Parts: sequence; structure tokens; C-alpha cells
Amino acid sequence: MILVGRTALITGGGTGIGRAIALNLASMGVNIAINYSKSLVEAEKTVRDIEAFGVIAKPYKANVSIASEVDEMCQSVIKDFDTIDILVNNAGTTNYVPLNDLDGLKDEYWDSAFNVNVKGAFYTSRACKDELKKNKGCIINITSIAGLNGNGSSIAYAASKAASISLTKSLARVLAPEVKVNAIAPGIVKTRWVDGQVSHVKQYEETPLGRIAYPEDVANITSAIIQGGDFVTGQTVVVDGGWTL
Repeated sequence: MILVGRTALITGGGTGIGRAIALNLASMGVNIAINYSKSLVEAEKTVRDIEAFGVIAKPYKANVSIASEVDEMCQSVIKDFDTIDILVNNAGTTNYVPLNDLDGLKDEYWDSAFNVNVKGAFYTSRACKDELKKNKGCIINITSIAGLNGNGSSIAYAASKAASISLTKSLARVLAPEVKVNAIAPGIVKTRWVDGQVSHVKQYEETPLGRIAYPEDVANITSAIIQGGDFVTGQTVVVDGGWTL
């Protein structure tokens, strides 16, 4: 895909992995629509940093787990940018609950994990599908190795990420041949999500490449698939420094 002049909508794009993906794509000439739910200050800063690349950027508030808000957001992006060519479903949430603490895994933790991590990606993909099909665009779902190995911050989180990988495969089937749909599954990534979670991070530190991931690692592979993945769909690319070998 030729990226210059294209428009990407990135959910959860104001911080962490989403911010890194936004800046990486902006450096390649992509206009960026930044979705946020609560992090207005961070989203506005990211927009300013994106604009330094000479492209257009704008923040959009929406809770991706609410279909009506997602539909309204996508229509606003199309109105403002005239197009959506790339969708990055990056918004996510978790609650840290040890895997063996089955009683501590509250119903609301299950609900929030699936509402944001799975339904949110589905709602946004559905809202953008006609525009993406028209423009022969692509979708990237940011998932996790937790969805492959059942480990992670909680059982609910791991299950939701497994579901997002399954969602990726289903969408790749039904949106083909116009739209390519792939997933990125990072290992532990150094973002504010893991601040204070020392024991959780420690178990992922010993990778063959000698470190955990940074947001830029995820951003680099995301942009590579968007730019060069013209014959790749339905795949999940692991970015974990070899931890799962």
C-alpha cells in the first residue's frame, strides 16, 4: 500500500502502543485520526506531535465498547478526512488478577475485557468496513501473546485476546478480497500499563533478544505489514523478542 496521503484511524491512539503507531505512520505521510476515551490531554499532545510531520491529525472521543459512539466517530472521521484507508484496533483494557485466583476474577473484569478488547474491535471494523472496502484498505488488530498461550494479566484478558485473534481470522474471510485483516501479538511492552507491575514484567524479561518490547517495536512491524502486506491476511505476527520460542 502506498501510504502518503492515506488516512488511518487508530483506537486508543493517544498513548503507548497506539501513539507509537500513529507517529510511525505519520512519518510516512499518513494522516491520523486519534481515538481516545479518557486521555484527552495525551491525545491532544499526540496530535500536535503528529502534525510536526506535516500531515493532518485530529482527536476523536469515543468509548469503543459502545456501538453508537463508534458509528458516530467513524462518520466524523470520514467527514473530516474524506476517507478511512487504515484501521488500527489498538484500544484495550485489563485488570491484574493472578491466574490462580479464580475467585478474584470478578464479572466486571470479564465484561470490561471483552467489551473493549473484542466487541470494540468488532464495532469499529464494522463501522469502517464500507469505507475500507471501497479504498481496498486494511485492518490491524493489536492483540497479545496472552491470546496464544493463556498467560497474561488475567484469565479474562488472555481469553479476550484469543477472541480478538479469532475475530481477525473471521474478518479476514468476510472482508476479502478488498480488505486485508491481520493481528499483531506483542509480548510485554514497556508502557504505563505495566507501571508498578514488577513481578508481572519480570517473567517476560528473559527473551532471546535480551529485553522486553517497546511501543516502537510494535509500531515498526505494524507499519511494515500495512505497507508491504499486500498478500497477507488473517495472520497473527508475534512481537516478543523470541519469548514464546
